Amino acid sequence: MRILLAEDESELANWLVRALQQVDFQVDWVNDGRLVRSALKGTRYDALILDLGLPGLGGHDVLADLREADHRLPVLILTARDSLIERVSTLREGADDFLAKPFELAELEARLIALIRRARGSEHPRFACGPLAFDAASKQFSLGHEPLTLTPREHAALRALIQHSGEPLSKQDILDRVFSDEQDVHPEAIEVLVHRLRKRLANSPVHIATLRGLGYVLECKP
Repeated sequence: MRILLAEDESELANWLVRALQQVDFQVDWVNDGRLVRSALKGTRYDALILDLGLPGLGGHDVLADLREADHRLPVLILTARDSLIERVSTLREGADDFLAKPFELAELEARLIALIRRARGSEHPRFACGPLAFDAASKQFSLGHEPLTLTPREHAALRALIQHSGEPLSKQDILDRVFSDEQDVHPEAIEVLVHRLRKRLANSPVHIATLRGLGYVLECKP
């Protein structure tokens, strides 16, 4: 899952980026509220962690801009302003959740997963497409109730697809999630991964379809 972090405290932000990456989130960081909109235009994110005390454009204004533009990205407010009035006001302004500093990483991870599940219309603890399922807690795939063994890159690519099941992802979308720490990776690498995944899913009703001009989509045959 790809997260945008808007936080101006560099020490906290660097810790958060490293910590969330260790639990399989991919995190991009901006330290100015004015950079949020441009980041969202260039990349597809699953959630936004938003600090209220941002320079340039405050968190309240960032949130207002997103909701006025009907941008439905899940937003988790992360702030030291822990008061009932602050919590109520941000939730009324369109925030999806609120976490006060200091906080435990495990709680932040759980809240992010819950937000993303709700945004996809499901409270179920797994992402699923027919008999293929991904358990966000254990980070494991299963196919027909049997564990599905994948390489790390196959795992990352299939995770991106199942988290957007029924919704096309471009090669660049998948590339950003699989090779986020590598430079100069050719998009053809995604074609190779998709070919391997199709072999893994052979003889099951789950398949990866190619939509010309749009990318790949995970579907379950009737």
